Amino acid sequence: MNVVDAGAARAAAVANAVGRIRDIEAARGVTRPALEAIREELMLLAGQEHLFPSAEFPPPSGGEKGANRYLLHEDPGNRFALYLNALNPGNETRPHDHTTWAVVVAVDGQELNRVYERLDDGADPERCSIRLREEVMVEPGRGICLMPEDIHSIHTKGSAPTRHLHMYGLALERLDDRKAYDMESGQVIPYNRNFMHANANGPAKA
Repeated sequence: MNVVDAGAARAAAVANAVGRIRDIEAARGVTRPALEAIREELMLLAGQEHLFPSAEFPPPSGGEKGANRYLLHEDPGNRFALYLNALNPGNETRPHDHTTWAVVVAVDGQELNRVYERLDDGADPERCSIRLREEVMVEPGRGICLMPEDIHSIHTKGSAPTRHLHMYGLALERLDDRKAYDMESGQVIPYNRNFMHANANGPAKA
């Protein structure tokens, strides 16, 4: 399959998957069962690894930390945004929320997700108390579902780069209210402003 045919096949597969995901949200709302159904659709898409070759979706060059984020689909109004994230080993993020639903599945490689629970009532917008609730290894055949208020951090281990599909109810670049949570200091910090930066080549580094 040449590059043009592969691109057309990928676009068709993505459009079909997003269409089914759109229908799931419309029918079931933003609930954990709905996100689990969306995860199944995304795992079927991620299972077509030939549509997402590392040559077209490489991680940062030279083993550099950070992520190359490739936008695969976005509806009008920035809804139903699907990205492919390519990361090198040794990356991690601060604990953060999304303020929209999110589902992450793997095309290739492992990404440890640490999921936290908040112990305070959120009355102080600048302070928090969180603790680790569980760890989920996102890898081929296993994904993670996150409600808008869920808090998680990402850690790429091992020696191989990862290629994962990230689906959001609203595009990441529009999530101006998402926060990072510091477990040690208790600080709550605006996430996009402090930890998400545009890449000169188009994809974003997180």
